[in-house]
Amino acid sequence: VGNTVVCDSLDVARDLCFPGNAGSNVDDRIKAVTLTGMVISRAGTMTGGTTKDDSNRAGRWSEQKLEQIRSKKEKLEVERDELDSLAGRGSGSHTAKAEDLRNTIGNLRNKAQYSKSDLEYTKKKLKEQTALLKSSKKTFANLETQQAEAEEDIKEANQQVEKRRKAVRDIEEEHYAPFREETGIRDLRAYDEAIGKAREDFVKKRTDIREHLAKLTAKKKYEDEKDYDAKLASATKKKTKHENELKKAIETEEELTSEVSEIKAKLADAESSLKQATEKEQDLEEAVRDARDALNEAEGDSSKVQKQVNAEDNDLAVLRQTLHETLQKAKVDEVELPVASDDDEMEEDDDEVESSDLGGGRRSRRSSQQSTTQDSTHFSQRSNSMVVKDRKDASNVDFSNMDEDLKMRRSAAEKEKLQQKFESKISKLNQEIEGIAPNMKAADAFDTMTDLVKTTVDDFNTAKEESRKANEEFSKIRKDRSHKFNTAFKKIDAALKTIYTDMTKSKKHPLGGNAYLSLDDSDEPYRGGMKFNAMPPMKRFRDMEQLSGGEKTIAALSLLFAIHSYRPAPFFIMDEVDAALDNVNVNKVCNYISQRSSDFQCIVISLKDMFYENSESLVGICRDVSSNSSRTMTLDLTKFDKEKRSRRGDDLESDSPKRRKVSAQ
Repeated sequence: VGNTVVCDSLDVARDLCFPGNAGSNVDDRIKAVTLTGMVISRAGTMTGGTTKDDSNRAGRWSEQKLEQIRSKKEKLEVERDELDSLAGRGSGSHTAKAEDLRNTIGNLRNKAQYSKSDLEYTKKKLKEQTALLKSSKKTFANLETQQAEAEEDIKEANQQVEKRRKAVRDIEEEHYAPFREETGIRDLRAYDEAIGKAREDFVKKRTDIREHLAKLTAKKKYEDEKDYDAKLASATKKKTKHENELKKAIETEEELTSEVSEIKAKLADAESSLKQATEKEQDLEEAVRDARDALNEAEGDSSKVQKQVNAEDNDLAVLRQTLHETLQKAKVDEVELPVASDDDEMEEDDDEVESSDLGGGRRSRRSSQQSTTQDSTHFSQRSNSMVVKDRKDASNVDFSNMDEDLKMRRSAAEKEKLQQKFESKISKLNQEIEGIAPNMKAADAFDTMTDLVKTTVDDFNTAKEESRKANEEFSKIRKDRSHKFNTAFKKIDAALKTIYTDMTKSKKHPLGGNAYLSLDDSDEPYRGGMKFNAMPPMKRFRDMEQLSGGEKTIAALSLLFAIHSYRPAPFFIMDEVDAALDNVNVNKVCNYISQRSSDFQCIVISLKDMFYENSESLVGICRDVSSNSSRTMTLDLTKFDKEKRSRRGDDLESDSPKRRKVSAQ
C-alpha cells in the first residue's frame, strides 16, 4: 500500500529497510510491516511485535467451572489409584499379564499410527516425485532439443572461425612476404615475442638499478645530516662522570675491606667459643638419648602386656556374649538341651566356686592396675548376675553325647561354615514339615481373589466410561466457549470500527479514523492475547504507546462503547474521562453520547463547561455550613431547552414579514 511493504519476518523487513550501502537516502527508504506486528518506519524506528507476556492476557474460564472440573478430575484420579492398588494386591500374575497386554496393545497402536503417518507421507512424497519426474522429463526433452540446436550453432560458428583464421593467415602471408624475404626471418611471431621478452627484462633491470640508486642516495643524505659532534661531547661528559664515580668506589672498597678484616677476626673468636659449647651440648644429648631409649623399651614392654591382657579380656567377653546368645536362642526356639547328673553338677559347682575365687582375686588385681581399660559392657564383668546365671546354665548342659570333632576349638571362618551347615539343615527340615501339612484354605482364598478381580475390572470399566464422557463434555464446553468468544469478538470488532469512525469524523476528515482488534491465537483465542490498534485521521500506523493522551482516550472510549454494545448496560458512569481531551474532542464525545442517549443513560463526572451545556440535568455537591455536612443540588436543563425553542419559534415568526418585504423590494 503506497510505500508500505508487508514482510514474512523481521529479518526480511530489515534487509529491505536497511540496505547494505551506507549512503542510501532517507527519501528512498520504505516502510515495512511484518506478519507478527513489527513496524519499521521510514525514519528507522521499530515498534510493535509480540512479547512473552501477551499469551497471559487472554480471557480465562470462570473460576467456578474450573473448580468443578478440577474436583471431578481429582475424584477420578483417586478412584483410578484405588483400582490400581486393588488390582496390584489381588490379581498377582493376572495383573502382570494384563499390564503386559496393555503395554503390547499401546505399542501396537503407536506402531500402527506411525505406519499410517509414514504411509501418508510416502504417498505424498510419491506424488511429488511423480510430478517432479514428469516435469523433469519435459525439461530434459526441451534441453535436449536446445542442446542439439546449440551444437549445430557451435559447428557453424567453428566453421566461420576457421574461415576467418584462414583469411587472416592469407592476408598476413601476403603482407609480410616481402619483409621476410629481405630479413630472412621465417616466423615473425616468435621474433616479436623474443624481442618483447628481452625488452621487458631490460626495463625490469633498469627499474631495479634506479630504485637501488635512490635508496643509496637517501641513505647518504641521512648520514650527512647526522650531528656527531654533539653526541661526542655528551659521551665525553659521561666518561668523566663515570671516572669520578669509579675513584669514589675504589676508596669506599678500601674502607670496607679493612672493616671486613676486623669482623673476620671477631667471627673466628666467636666460632671457637661456639665449637666448645656445641661439644658440651652433644655430650648432654647423648646422655638424654640413652635415658629415652631405656624409657621407650620399658613403655613398649608395658604396652605389649597391656594389649595381651585386653585381648584376653575381649575374647572372654565375646565368649560370654556368644554363650548368652546361644542360651537365649535355645529358649526362644524351644530347644531342650541335655542336662548332666546331680553329682557332676555339685563337683562342677565346687570347681566353679574355686575358680571364681581365684579369678576374682586376679580380676581385682587386674582392675586395680588397668582400671582405665575395662570394657563398658556387662559381659566383661565376671560378678554380673547375667554372666553368673549363664555360667550356671551352661554348667548343667551335658556335652557327653556331642561329637569330639564339634568339641574342638575352631577359627571364626570354620565356625561360620559350620553354622551355615546347621542352618541349611534346619531349613530343609522345616520345608519338609511344611510340605507335609497342606493349606486347606487355598481354594477359598482363590475364589475371593477372583471375585475381587472381577469387581475391580468392572469398576475400572465404569471409571473409563466416565472419563470418556468427561472428555466429551470438556471438548463440547471448549467448542462452545470458542464459538461464544468468536461471536462476541466479531461483533465488538465491527462495532469498534463504526464507533471510532463516528467519534473521529470532522469537516476536514469526513472519513474519520480506523481501529481494529486482532487475536494472537485464532484457533484457541482465549489462550492467547489480543491487540488493539487505532489510527487517527491523516496519521500513519503507530503503536498505542506512541499516541497522545487525547488519542488514547478517544480509542479507549470507543473500545468501551463497543464492548457495551454487545451486552448493553443500563447506564454508564464516567469519571473525568475528558481530562486529556481538548474542546474539539470533548464536543465529539458529547455529540456521540447525546446520539446514543436513547440506548443508555450516562452519568459523567467532569470539570468541562461543554459537558454541562450538552447535559440534560446537573447534580452538584457542596458543603452545608449550617449542618456541617455535604449537600446535593440538582438542576433540570430540559426546561431551558423548551424556552429556547419557543423563543426561536417567536423570533422566526417576527422575522418572516421583514424578509418578505426585503424580497419584494
